[in-house]
Amino acid sequence: MFYIEAFIAPVIAYLFGSLSSAIIVCKIMGLPDPRTQGSKNPGATNVLRIGGKTAAVVTLLGDVLKGVIPILIAKWYGLQENELALVASGAFIGHLYPVFFHFQGGKGVATALGCLLALSWPTGFAWMVTWLLIAIFFRYSSLSSLIASLLAPIYIWFFSGEVSYIIAITFISIVLIYRHRSNIIHLMQGKERKIHF
Repeated sequence: MFYIEAFIAPVIAYLFGSLSSAIIVCKIMGLPDPRTQGSKNPGATNVLRIGGKTAAVVTLLGDVLKGVIPILIAKWYGLQENELALVASGAFIGHLYPVFFHFQGGKGVATALGCLLALSWPTGFAWMVTWLLIAIFFRYSSLSSLIASLLAPIYIWFFSGEVSYIIAITFISIVLIYRHRSNIIHLMQGKERKIHF
């Protein structure tokens, strides 16, 4: 049975996810608005291009925590698995469509990772290992994110088995892949930018 927390918690998670780390970090550090520079995506990769490693790392950490913190608080509060799945979805959607920044958000990779880590840390770890291996061998950040996201529902099924988690992560993965549609086209055309280690 759903209680009032089941409705309030995802809304709070959405509002928390709406705090765009990229835009806030760039503003504090005196950098250009990431929505107007580079790929125009307010995410860690674009911040790396326009602001360097420090700004990108802070942005990345902020985006991951947007997925971790709401779920951990919800767990501490005693919400059940199906409610936690809604909290994860709320935080993720908040990052993609932030109400505080004209609904212009990032692609959701780091926040999705934060959700995975908070729901099932072995799943999040498996996601990170997958991302890293693909990045090392193929040197495309977008390809790493796409493959890791395709495998995320399988990972959450294997490590957790919780049906509500599987549904939420499948939803998050589908949306994340959709948000990478331009990257998919660039990969097919051989125009995608490579990672330089």
